[in-house]
Amino acid sequence: MKILFAEDDQILRKHMTYLLTHAGYKVTTAKDGAEALDYALAEPFDIIILDWLMPKLSGLAVCQKLRATQHTAGIMLLTARDAAEDMITGLDEGADDYLVKPFKSDVLLARIRALSRRKTKAIIETLTCGDLTLNIQQRTVHKQQQSIELTKNEFLVLYYLMQNVNHVLTREQIIAYVWNFEQDVTSNALDALIKLVRKKIDDNATSYIQTVRGVGYKMQVI
Repeated sequence: MKILFAEDDQILRKHMTYLLTHAGYKVTTAKDGAEALDYALAEPFDIIILDWLMPKLSGLAVCQKLRATQHTAGIMLLTARDAAEDMITGLDEGADDYLVKPFKSDVLLARIRALSRRKTKAIIETLTCGDLTLNIQQRTVHKQQQSIELTKNEFLVLYYLMQNVNHVLTREQIIAYVWNFEQDVTSNALDALIKLVRKKIDDNATSYIQTVRGVGYKMQVI
């Protein structure tokens, strides 16, 4: 499951990144509201956790803007505000949950699990592109009923491209999605990964994954 965690406090941001990553979640962090909004609109997240008071845009403002675009991710607000009217405001503006600081790590993880269960029905189980079918929950890929074996990173890059079929994804976006917090991942590593995926999913004459020179890649139906 993919989580966006937005918090301007660097120490708390690092602590929560460690906690969530070791709990098995794929985590992207944002240091302010504007960055959180950009990330949330650029790629899909299952859950978005927003600190209420952040520079540039508040967590509440980000929540409002996302819900205005019909964004379906589960949204949780973190805040020191414990007044009932603040809680009501947050929930009325589109948040699914509200957690008051300071909080215990196990409580946050339990809230995430509960929020995930509520959102499960809305999650699409399969993606299709031409003859390709990708099952998200089973982490399998088939082409014309034939199973295709993929490594973890091959599956992640194909999943990301199929989620954004016919849309160009930059190299930076793909690298951030697949490798997340690992350092020193080069464009050459991405090119090599794409080449491996192409060998497994393409026919001799055509390729599902198109190179957009100077930008990145896109998935297209063939």
